[in-house]
Amino acid sequence: MAQRLLWPTIQLIVLAVWIGAAIFFSAAVAPVLFRVLPTRALAGEAVAGMLPVVFYSGIVAGLLVLLVELTSDDGHPWSGRTVAAVVMILACAIAQWFIAPRIARVRDAIAGPVDALPVSDPRRAAFGRLHGLSVGWLGIAILAALVALVLVARTFQTRR
Repeated sequence: MAQRLLWPTIQLIVLAVWIGAAIFFSAAVAPVLFRVLPTRALAGEAVAGMLPVVFYSGIVAGLLVLLVELTSDDGHPWSGRTVAAVVMILACAIAQWFIAPRIARVRDAIAGPVDALPVSDPRRAAFGRLHGLSVGWLGIAILAALVALVLVARTFQTRR
């Protein structure tokens, strides 16, 4: 019985740690950096430097959940846990590999603080849109991880 609970326990821990880290980064680290660093540009650079850790670790956590689900005897290829893991992986991958490079290109094209641009500047608008997409994809990844976490936790009730 204990052996059957090993992988769900690992899934639960990995998901809980990643969710906690992602929420802590979003709700505490990033806002504090923008509040305490001397410029928003510097805070943005710091956040941009840390986000890959959040996204790559989300991909790894999602892959672990997916691998366990696909190799489990009692798993189903399209269980809720599997779908949630795929959504988590895709959301992190899209944010890291598609949105982040576009944000970097816009930032390079600005060659200065985004806040220094007039509100009507298309580069500032593009940056704002891309930032919103990045935040949105991270939110989707966190929600998917929460769904996976709840579904994994429910397996403990059914295995008693």
